[in-house]
Amino acid sequence: MTDSAPPHIALLLKAPQGGAVKTRLAATLGETEATRIYRWLAGRQLTALPRNWPITVYFDPPDARDQMARWLGRLRPGLRFTPQCPGDLGARLAGAFAAEFAQGAARVIAIGGDCPELGGVILQSARQALETSDAVLGPADDGGYYLIGLKAPCAALFAGIAWSTPTVRAETKARLRANLLSYAELPVLEDVDDAASWARAVAAGHVAA
Repeated sequence: MTDSAPPHIALLLKAPQGGAVKTRLAATLGETEATRIYRWLAGRQLTALPRNWPITVYFDPPDARDQMARWLGRLRPGLRFTPQCPGDLGARLAGAFAAEFAQGAARVIAIGGDCPELGGVILQSARQALETSDAVLGPADDGGYYLIGLKAPCAALFAGIAWSTPTVRAETKARLRANLLSYAELPVLEDVDDAASWARAVAAGHVAA
């Protein structure tokens, strides 16, 4: 029988502080513009999430709860705010999945705020994929992923990964196979990480310049 409850969304974000977000964008466009773009992307992502899906914003740094609530709470009432676990991205992802499953989620989807094409259609496809597969990946064109969804926690998927490299997705798929987890893949999309990817997103009409 298919579980009709919507998946929980773990939205991993940093506080929009100059010098702490979109550093590759900032190297070309400056910290002020990079922070503005980051805020726009994250806000767009939040408002694009299905209305009835439970959402927890996992934020960093850990003392930024009030800042995050003031920023995002007006865009989406009812958000939960939880500090990210310490450690690398793998530790932060593993912690978010563990927390959501501990709260009773049957399926959890983790995303960031960097992919301007990630909206309701892709998210519904991810939900459907988790009805028949143990996991779902949203491949980013840089070799990473913009989305990962699971039906049960599996910390082994995230430990020892060479994050921010072109091998992230391949390493993750190898871990899925090693743990005997079936998985589905979504369409390849592009994250906004630098000035070139931002320019492509603007030219394609995915973002507001």
